[in-house]
Amino acid sequence: MTSTPAACLIGWPAAHSRSPLIHKYWLRKLGIEGDYRIEAVEPAAFTGFVSELRPRGYIGANVTIPHKERALMVSAPDDRAHAVGAANTLYFEGDELHSTNTDVEGFLGNLDAAAQGWDGIDGALVLGAGGSSRAVIFGLLERGIGCVYLANRTVDRARELAAKFGTRVVVIDDSQVADVLPRAGLLVNTTSLGMTGQPPLAIDVSRLAPGTTVADLVYVPLETPLLKAAKARGLKTADGLGMLLHQAVRGFELWFGVRPEVTQELRALVEADLKSA
Repeated sequence: MTSTPAACLIGWPAAHSRSPLIHKYWLRKLGIEGDYRIEAVEPAAFTGFVSELRPRGYIGANVTIPHKERALMVSAPDDRAHAVGAANTLYFEGDELHSTNTDVEGFLGNLDAAAQGWDGIDGALVLGAGGSSRAVIFGLLERGIGCVYLANRTVDRARELAAKFGTRVVVIDDSQVADVLPRAGLLVNTTSLGMTGQPPLAIDVSRLAPGTTVADLVYVPLETPLLKAAKARGLKTADGLGMLLHQAVRGFELWFGVRPEVTQELRALVEADLKSA
């Protein structure tokens, strides 16, 4: 145990994470004595590890795959984490361990920074029905988007997810995507398609209307084929690295008491690290 306030990332695996780079940058910039570490914890050991966060010297933690859903069961989740069905941030209030989901504000904050005015739309199209999709849909509905079209390779999984959010989420199958594209003011890819080592995302961006915003949660590569095609059409874009940076803000504030900023210097630091990997 150490007297220096520290947070950590709990995952399995976890070594690939850029979170230590982000949080240690803010600690240095803000002159805060603290630390941020990686803890590789296998699923069977997760509950026990979290129960000993304080004895291990931690004031809080980020939670990543595959622990986000279990994190709800070992903490007091707020309304956002409960609605999304997953938690990515643990923090203490007194002696009680609480949890929240900052992926929602990471997604929204990135869009606000990269594509101002994006939310003056009637509808959005979200591709994928995994954990990230939950946070994206919650954020879009919270922001007041009237209709969110949801497309997923497995339609039943999309329907199961849509049922959690009500009638403003409309499930479509692959054959309907092309017809929805011209009506979507925002297109969001939450799948791994287009990621380095994964198959490409087959989507015809030429069907998107001028003024549409395209967001991709993938950040390896930094510019996915989807974003490259959208930029070639002059559309506004928001990349996955921006979301990664913005989702880290509130966790840092909860742990260390100061709200940090996402700056170009920080983005350049993480970009350089990604490119050197």
